[in-house]
Amino acid sequence: MKKTLLISSTLALGLLSAVSYVHAKSSPAKPDMHMQKVMDALASLGGKPIETLSPEEARKQPSPADAVKKVLTDSGKTIAPEAGVTVTDMKVPGPLGDIPVHVYTPEGKGPFPVMVYYHGGGFVIADTKTYDASPRALAKGAKAIMVAVDYHQAPENKFPAAANDAYAAYSWVLKNAHTFNGDPKRVAVGGESAGGNLATVVSMMARDKNEPMPVHQLLVYPVVDNDMTRPSYVKNASAKPLNKATMQWFFKHYAGDPSSPYALPIKAESLKGLPAATIIAAEIDPLLSEGKAYADRLKKDGVKVTYKEYKGVTHEFFGMSAVVPKAKAAQELAVKELDKAFMK
Repeated sequence: MKKTLLISSTLALGLLSAVSYVHAKSSPAKPDMHMQKVMDALASLGGKPIETLSPEEARKQPSPADAVKKVLTDSGKTIAPEAGVTVTDMKVPGPLGDIPVHVYTPEGKGPFPVMVYYHGGGFVIADTKTYDASPRALAKGAKAIMVAVDYHQAPENKFPAAANDAYAAYSWVLKNAHTFNGDPKRVAVGGESAGGNLATVVSMMARDKNEPMPVHQLLVYPVVDNDMTRPSYVKNASAKPLNKATMQWFFKHYAGDPSSPYALPIKAESLKGLPAATIIAAEIDPLLSEGKAYADRLKKDGVKVTYKEYKGVTHEFFGMSAVVPKAKAAQELAVKELDKAFMK
């Protein structure tokens, strides 16, 4: 009888250990103290889960950028944009009509190198204003002009509208950079999340059309796949501010062709010939695994890649350098790699 109880107890402990292990593997990591302040501030703003809303309602929800402003305000710090950069609003022609762009120019004497920047938001929400901190910091740090593109969004304009707008803006910059003190021979592309998708898709389009290539692609936690069985989707299924349910909502509205590399770049038959890439990833992000997989695919196909994962931070951390030190570090890495590309 004692032997039976011992075996049963051992089995029970084994099962408990297995359950604990699975739970640990599937639970998101904890944000560091700086990131946690932003997450607490975001929660206090009372936003609703995006996946429960219409696109119109979702666009009115408080954003992580709003949370950063709250953290600054609560700390008695200014929320004024970082000085040293001027912004000019323009419109460029696109396949669906004019595309608003915002030209961030650093202080100094040009001609400056240029990066065409695409904001995040799952192809559905947000705009350059929401992501202002990122192109502003990159313009100042890299001493480069950032041309931030407000591409047409879904569901009003489904795939491939955003990709076509992104490429139209890139082509316009190549032809017109000299008119705003930019150097048309030193043009990079970059973006965050959905914007990272658009940046690498523009690189693919340029290659496939045999047009001038970007000198570099900066991909910050890019959307490149729709495989939600990847480890980071499992581990960060309920993470904030981005999770599995939100990504499903974004994909539903974007309605991209799942077989097209212009929708999901990792589906490309080959990534050969694309420009060197910097890929920045966040630990607490469902997109973590696909970003690493994309970096590996690029390397396999002969593309030079600088890849860096930042621990203890979430999706959207990149533009939070005012309150999250690891965002500052990520921006410094991006600037370093851009400087190298622009010097070649």
